[in-house]
Amino acid sequence: MGKLKVAMVLVLLMCNVAEALPQEKVLNLNRPGREAWFSSLGFGMFIHWSMDVQLGTVISHSMVGASDDYLERYITELPKTFNPQEFDAESWAKAAKKAGMKYVVFTAKHHNGFCMYDTKTTDFSIMNTPYGKDVTKVVVDAFRKEGLAVGIYFSPEDFYFLHQQGNTISRTLPTAKAAHNEPLNDYVKDQMRELMTSYGDIDIVFLDALDQYAKTEIAKVCWEVNPEVVVTRGAIPTPEQTTPDSPMASCWEACYTLGDQWQYRPTNERYKTAEQTIEKLIEIRSKGGNFLLNFAPDAAGNLPPDQAAVLNELSLWMFINDEAFRNTIPLKTIREGDIWFLKKKDQSTIYAFLTEDNWELGDRRTYILNSFKATPETKVSVLGQNSEILEYRPKVDVSSSYKEIEDGLEISVVRAQRIYNDRKWPNPIVVKLENIAIR
Repeated sequence: MGKLKVAMVLVLLMCNVAEALPQEKVLNLNRPGREAWFSSLGFGMFIHWSMDVQLGTVISHSMVGASDDYLERYITELPKTFNPQEFDAESWAKAAKKAGMKYVVFTAKHHNGFCMYDTKTTDFSIMNTPYGKDVTKVVVDAFRKEGLAVGIYFSPEDFYFLHQQGNTISRTLPTAKAAHNEPLNDYVKDQMRELMTSYGDIDIVFLDALDQYAKTEIAKVCWEVNPEVVVTRGAIPTPEQTTPDSPMASCWEACYTLGDQWQYRPTNERYKTAEQTIEKLIEIRSKGGNFLLNFAPDAAGNLPPDQAAVLNELSLWMFINDEAFRNTIPLKTIREGDIWFLKKKDQSTIYAFLTEDNWELGDRRTYILNSFKATPETKVSVLGQNSEILEYRPKVDVSSSYKEIEDGLEISVVRAQRIYNDRKWPNPIVVKLENIAIR
């Protein structure tokens, strides 16, 4: 029997044995204190970026089902032309911090197997491109400099490795799974050890694979190197492009694209508005989760104008309202209609997020909050404004007030701060209720 046939028989035997193994359950060795720390971060920047951004294609997945010719050109030609000369991680980090984000998760390696870092495991990496620099190190250093926590996205699936083995590129065939492919399992463990030991202490690791066994094997490596690391996907719930209807009992993180695609797509893309992303942040935080919002640099290394514009509006809104996310926790009552709530930890202060659409400057609106009641020291105010004066209309009463009624607490507030030149403002208003009691 030829060597090739022997190898094929061995692979089939391995697959049959692996399929007989019981499905491994999710393992979570995150330390409770570290999960609490992670939950307190609240808002993070996800960054999907690989060398196939040059095509404007879905990241990695075009390799599945591709012709031999396509794969050959993808693997050999694209690295030769990847040269993001305008890449500036410091500008990304500063923009993320200004928008109220507390951590970053960067794609060190996606399913295609292309390493965006300096690795000794393969030549299929950023180091063998015209750019030739360790992008992951630059990102990690830049975000650390701004005081943000640093996270690594890593895929234990590897289409390049499968192709080099002579296997069909797949996410579902047995040979694509770590339990069925020992060389692949060893290879990705070596890569994870590199990432966990080459850049100082990594705070967060996001493991993306259909195979839970693979995620668990890699997570064990992470915890072995750094017991303080928080493994998100692979250990805790990470709903993708969806938010649970109600709070979860455990630590969790929802990850969303800003557009339709994870990696940059120059045409046929539809981006969320800043208002939509703000309202998503409010909902997720009110339910006790973290919001990981994805941004996608282009081939030159820039955040495209449409993405940068949303990030800028997020920054403006957070400049006004960031207090509502500092040291706050969810309430048992997460919302009343269009109004969402967060509570100051260890204090009797409630933040009410009013998500109704456009308020005209100077409009007064009244709300009834059924879940709360006043105390002798209760105060009501609108974040960002002094509620004393309206520009050009000094005689208008713009004070905030409240009164007890049978159904709860009635509050009355005015939008009195001019944010845009046209006096319009589409984004939520936040009301601060101090010394408040919960019914």
